[in-house]
Amino acid sequence: MNMQIKSILLGAMLLGPAAAINAQTKASLWLTRADRSALFEQQKEPLIFKTGEPGGITITVNDKQHYQPIDGFGFALTGGSAMHIIRMSADSRAALLKNLFAVTGNDIGISYLRLSIGASDLNEKVFSYDDMPKGQTDPTLKHFNLGPDKTDVIPVMKQILAINPAIKVLGSPWSPPAWMKTNSDTRGGRLKPDCYPVYANYLVKYIQAMKANGINIDAITIQNEPLHPGNNPSLLMVAPDEADFIKNNLGPAFKAAGIKTKIIVYDHNADRPDYPISILNDPAARKYVDGSGFHLYGGDISALTDVHNAHPDKNIYFTEQMTVEPENQSTINIAWPVKSLIVGATRNWSRNVLEWNLAADSEYKPYTDRGGCPMCQGAVTIDKNQVKKNIAYYSIAHASKFVRPGSVRIASNNIDTLPNVAFKTPDGKKVLIVANTGDGAQDFNIQYQGKVLAVKLDKGSVGTYIW
Repeated sequence: MNMQIKSILLGAMLLGPAAAINAQTKASLWLTRADRSALFEQQKEPLIFKTGEPGGITITVNDKQHYQPIDGFGFALTGGSAMHIIRMSADSRAALLKNLFAVTGNDIGISYLRLSIGASDLNEKVFSYDDMPKGQTDPTLKHFNLGPDKTDVIPVMKQILAINPAIKVLGSPWSPPAWMKTNSDTRGGRLKPDCYPVYANYLVKYIQAMKANGINIDAITIQNEPLHPGNNPSLLMVAPDEADFIKNNLGPAFKAAGIKTKIIVYDHNADRPDYPISILNDPAARKYVDGSGFHLYGGDISALTDVHNAHPDKNIYFTEQMTVEPENQSTINIAWPVKSLIVGATRNWSRNVLEWNLAADSEYKPYTDRGGCPMCQGAVTIDKNQVKKNIAYYSIAHASKFVRPGSVRIASNNIDTLPNVAFKTPDGKKVLIVANTGDGAQDFNIQYQGKVLAVKLDKGSVGTYIW
């Protein structure tokens, strides 16, 4: 054995255990302060866990107690978002997509996206993949075509997949083609009963067409906000109709076509947990259903746990929330979306958190007429090649960069003024996300396996601790 190898082995014998202990007890912090003096920035000061009993407020993390696995965090890549991104210069677009979807350096590692099946209310114009002249129908779907998505959504998705080939994609329809609806309009109305099998085939064709473009649709919801027919586009689909469509049409159509895409029911606010529960109570429907999706424009986030408790074998997803802030204000209310969505949804069994709308311009355009959203700020604001990062960007970043797909939620005690959630990542790291919603700065401890880390968060700040 030569002297160099002996020296390495001796060093490992002498320093290995101590080095291992130090590695286990060091933590890093990524911080956002309410006064914007730090916006999702890694702090330079090392944090060291020390042996001893904590005094004062303590968050205890226990990685022996596991809850749900995590699929990812991200946004809706609306048609409007994709339109702004595709119009950037090649270099500017590449830099933005790297920052959003890679995990190196300050990149935030978005790992889950929601696409609209056809137009959403954040497209320039309403369209479906099989629009027909008024009075005409296409029951065989011979005119089916991905249409406008081929100019923006699909090319942007291909660039995203080049960065993260494993990103999960959820598809959600805002409306079937108008000729399938009782009012023959893109806004409101119901799905005609005789069009149930045609619409099921329409969704099959969507999944197959996207796959042909290299885009795997991991899951779909049946209808975005099925109890809100005032949007444009939109559709009223009450729970019994959704159950009938799944068990008699969509589920069998997926099975016949060999499609493994998950079916998620509801996709609306937390004030109506009875909607998904009623569908999951139907044995003929539930056998095709993977889980339920929620928004939080109404109700309490705890309703997700109510649905989980009623059907613990079915998954929970958080599929949309608009998170906005006034333009050019000196502070950022980062604690609210982190408490309500990142902490709130995952502590109530959600496998993901999706916020609404990846990108818009400074006027929140585009949006449709007769019911589009004129106030939906993007996670980023794009002005030609200039990019401004907004509150939604930072709130998702605190989770998406570190809580990678395959992570699992682990136990931590929640504190009223320090709402928090903890995870164990696939590579064994622990991640604790904490928001200070109290009236002032708070000193507290993080306790893990008999060691204690003393930390402080200013009022309104959010910290992600990794060790």
